[in-house]
Amino acid sequence: MGAPSLIGLTGGIAAGKSEALRAFERLGAETISTDAVTQALLGTEEVRFLLVDRWGDEVAPGGEVDRAKVAEIVFADPVELAWLESELHPRVGGRMAQWRQELDPATAIAVVEVPLLFETRMEGLFDATVTVIAPDEVRQRRAADREITALEGRSGRQLSQEEKAERATHVVVNDAGLDELEAKISELMETLDAREAT
Repeated sequence: MGAPSLIGLTGGIAAGKSEALRAFERLGAETISTDAVTQALLGTEEVRFLLVDRWGDEVAPGGEVDRAKVAEIVFADPVELAWLESELHPRVGGRMAQWRQELDPATAIAVVEVPLLFETRMEGLFDATVTVIAPDEVRQRRAADREITALEGRSGRQLSQEEKAERATHVVVNDAGLDELEAKISELMETLDAREAT
């Protein structure tokens, strides 16, 4: 068996891409989230020192990075956001490469969740891409449930759902419950397996 089929997973805020990633995992795919990798990196001593050196001790009170404070700084200043991304993106890429190298050779499908997949022009790294979309009213409700405020502001750096869907190899509409989402992911995995077999 050759290398796993590498799938890039994305979607709008509160569209359900993280739930889709969990469904892929339950159905047997190997998965990783770049957001989770980023969060782990923010917990490392190396990155903490970088942030304190740049922004002062207030971003790491008690020796732990205050993620809300970091978000406040970078979303208010594009220069600071660009700096942070220049530090984090290569490290995230390194972790992803290591994860891919360590995959079991028998793995059929490996899925990487990347919120800004198309915005950062990463689609070329993947064998196929999947965009999860949901109606705006559903996304607004989910965002409110998760206490994500200012959905439109948070979405400002992202392409619209329609643009993400146009660029993706596959589109999953997540407008019902988790069972239906998992059924759609299961069907998609059969399609991806079939493509690999040809």
